[in-house]
Amino acid sequence: MADAVVVGAGPNGLVAANVLASAGWDVVVLEAAESPGGAVRSDRGAHPDYVSDMCSAFYPLGVASPALGSLDLERYGLEWRRSPAVLAHPLPDGRCAVLEEDPERTARGLESFGPGDGDAWLRLWGLWEEIGDDLLGALMTPFPPLKSGASLALRLRAAGGLRALRFLTLPVRRLGEEEFTGPGGPLLLAGSALHTDLFPEAAVSGAFGWLMAMLGQRHGWPVPRGGAGELTAALVRRLEAVGGTIRYGARVTEVVVRDGRALGVRTADGDAVRASRAVLAAVSAPVLYGGLVGWEHLPTRLRDDLRRFQWDHATFKVDWALSDPVPWTSPGASRAATVHIADGVDDLTRYSAQLAARRVPDRPFALVGQMTTADPDRSPPGTESVWAYTHVPRSVVADAGGAGITGSWDAADAEKMADRLQGRIEKYAPGFGSRVVGRRILTPDALHGLDANLDGGATNGGTAAVHQQLFFRPVPGSGRPETPIRRLYLASASAHPGGGVHGGCGYNAARAALHAQTPLARHVIGPTLTALQRLLSGPEV
Repeated sequence: MADAVVVGAGPNGLVAANVLASAGWDVVVLEAAESPGGAVRSDRGAHPDYVSDMCSAFYPLGVASPALGSLDLERYGLEWRRSPAVLAHPLPDGRCAVLEEDPERTARGLESFGPGDGDAWLRLWGLWEEIGDDLLGALMTPFPPLKSGASLALRLRAAGGLRALRFLTLPVRRLGEEEFTGPGGPLLLAGSALHTDLFPEAAVSGAFGWLMAMLGQRHGWPVPRGGAGELTAALVRRLEAVGGTIRYGARVTEVVVRDGRALGVRTADGDAVRASRAVLAAVSAPVLYGGLVGWEHLPTRLRDDLRRFQWDHATFKVDWALSDPVPWTSPGASRAATVHIADGVDDLTRYSAQLAARRVPDRPFALVGQMTTADPDRSPPGTESVWAYTHVPRSVVADAGGAGITGSWDAADAEKMADRLQGRIEKYAPGFGSRVVGRRILTPDALHGLDANLDGGATNGGTAAVHQQLFFRPVPGSGRPETPIRRLYLASASAHPGGGVHGGCGYNAARAALHAQTPLARHVIGPTLTALQRLLSGPEV
């Protein structure tokens, strides 16, 4: 019998297992696939000589994360690499906004887009210097973030009080309008915000874009040397070094519950795996509640809340192997491993409106990764390993591009959408197609097949919108990894702090399981938090 069973060997599950095993617990991880990593994997699927990251690729949240930082993964083979510039956003007129790791260089570049825009960027950087660390700490901590929240409140007061708080609520479009006179700064922020399913007009989208950009100023947007899979490999090596084990091909079908307490799990082949202390489920909330745990064990209100659970958009991705670097018309785009392609903020709004109306965008916002630019080990000298992804509706009612894409994501749909995405790059890099020596298409269904947590191609574990964040994640009254079942913890991106490869969801679940073993937690903290969650979620219906 293990002390703890962790369901899922993705980044959150592996972080949780590492934390528990480091504390001396006997930990077994059960993974349905035949290899670890979930959405943090790489292969040679586009071309045998090129490494492609299958899902996630850049890790600004990972390198800044207290959770991953605490594991000292560099001792286990992880090496971060960075491109000369962090992010580029070329414009149709040939100009290019570039996020450099040096804020002063970024500011000098943005000044060319509008008078005063360089100073505006440095003001945003100055605000990050004042509150960034405390903000990140508060966001990564289970609700309520008492220590980090108190520190953040003091920092916010010193940084402008209600004005600083208002700044954090702004839509990214409004933030750009208030701070800049030219298009460069707004595009760096808006493109960063749209890594999620937020729209340019969505509340707090400005804060998300600002956070991602400022992490780039502080840490870059690094990649693991050799591919995303090397981050997973380091987590696995560390787990094995501290005594944890992983079983592959072990699909969990049930969390065994008796008298309101998790006793272990049952797998698809009938094995019962007991857990004497905790079960940590690194699966989506809809899979856990009503799936692995039957509704008969759960509060009635939770079932109604899960009916309102909102997934994020589906994702469509293409990997390319190029014989030469991308022929950008804007030289600045050649120095950045991440390139955003949209004609302007209005173009991003148009794209977002089409997604909201469940129409496949005719001019999709393309997030492009030039992986060899950051890590020369990804492809032969003088070549480039490239990918791009965009969002598409989870349920398609029409194709705004008129090509008849239906959303079935069969071979015809896949080729049409891949050609559309490639055409977006071609507009800013004429001749791109002539350099393609390999192409691999990953539809929303294909991504779901790679990782069961990527439901319908959703990569964020649920929407990043404010109505499903903090103590609303995954349902009202949450914000913590504890579940209505004692000794069962939600450890996936469906839990606070949500999507992104930072390990915070798994780390928080593991810490909660460890704290639950103390007398103070069992008799004082646990009941208090349970009462607080019930108060926030409202009465049963």
